[in-house]
Amino acid sequence: MPRPTPAEATGLGERFRRLLRDRRLPVTRQRLAIADLVFGADDHPSILDLQRRLRARGEAVGTATLYRTLDLLVENGFVREHDFGQGFKRYEPMPAAPAHEHFVCLRCGRVAEFANERLERMLRMTADEQHFHYQSHRIEVRGLCAECRGRDFGPLAAGGQSAS
Repeated sequence: MPRPTPAEATGLGERFRRLLRDRRLPVTRQRLAIADLVFGADDHPSILDLQRRLRARGEAVGTATLYRTLDLLVENGFVREHDFGQGFKRYEPMPAAPAHEHFVCLRCGRVAEFANERLERMLRMTADEQHFHYQSHRIEVRGLCAECRGRDFGPLAAGGQSAS
């Protein structure tokens, strides 16, 4: 799934500033830098990823501020928190985006998004068949990405021929 466009990221940033002002919370450079980084991310960054990126930008942000700001972003629907079973959480911005699911590589930790309308319809139909009131779902498919599989199989992955 594509990341938020620059316009969507800007819109999320403006909504976040408005939330801070409405709740009479300080609108600090650090909070805005964290939000800006997450809203513009083209991946699903972890806390460690965000700390590294903030440092690379020259932003001095404390760990507590990072956690509190992410909590605020998650609680208010600006960001979704994911636990892909890697021992840490990852974050993604939540503009008005279509539903999507995730492939998670168990070796390198890469996360790839996908959407499938047939899957969406099948889940709703299955819920109806079971007399279940469907509201939402979250699917994470775990396995090995093509790059990690290629490392395992080498030339065999390229066409089944082995070196003589």
